[in-house]
Amino acid sequence: METKEQIRVVVVGPRGKMGREVVRTVLSDPELELVGAVDRTLSGVEVGQALGLPETGVILSTNLNETLVEAKPDVMIDFTNPNSVRAHVEAAIEYGVRPVVGTTGITQDDLRKWDEALRKQEIGGLVAPNFAIGAILMMKFAAIAARYMPHVEIIELHHDQKLDAPSGTAVKTAELIAKERKSLRQGHPNEEEKWAGARGAEFEGMRIHSVRLPGFVAHQEVIFGGVGQTLTIRHDSITRESFMPGVAMATKRVMTYEGLVYGLENLID
Repeated sequence: METKEQIRVVVVGPRGKMGREVVRTVLSDPELELVGAVDRTLSGVEVGQALGLPETGVILSTNLNETLVEAKPDVMIDFTNPNSVRAHVEAAIEYGVRPVVGTTGITQDDLRKWDEALRKQEIGGLVAPNFAIGAILMMKFAAIAARYMPHVEIIELHHDQKLDAPSGTAVKTAELIAKERKSLRQGHPNEEEKWAGARGAEFEGMRIHSVRLPGFVAHQEVIFGGVGQTLTIRHDSITRESFMPGVAMATKRVMTYEGLVYGLENLID
């Protein structure tokens, strides 16, 4: 029987909270092979030793370009930060490596530029604000509900070390809702904020509120109001393991298409 060739993966930021889970996921999936790991400051140390895992045979490097050349990966997985990820993605595409990005704060200009570059290389890439399958379903259900209950507000709650607000998931949810309803001025027309920001951010007439506290991982409520009723759609990621099935799926699916896909929901229809 012919053995299916493994997908070769480089993980950027393997010592971060998400990066550690990604490394574990790659190591445990028989269809994936960890061939490189790039850290911002630590090099020359075996990945398993650095992360408290069994020996992997992969040595940490601080040089992404060298790793992409020497390891010859098929996919680069990056959950770092917007300031770093742009250079990482551009390098990956240049070397014909497919980026799978979970970093939020990516601009529409970035997405357009990356899509064009990926198509020139005839490879695929993925940027997703959330990899939890339940969160993707929450966004889809919210978009459907908005057709019938257009008055809506979003509350997203994350750990207090998150850098961007609102979250990428909240932004994506709002964008999906906006496609299903017209822009709507919600609340009283003479509403006045006694404290600036009390009503949250505004997008196409809906309000988005960000909570940052220790103890949270990633949570979101989409609250709809109608005559005599409310509807709340909520998703909670209790641990970062919740994102890993989506990461594994994306890593495999990105091998099958060209251009950039924005949002994991586009891969699960």
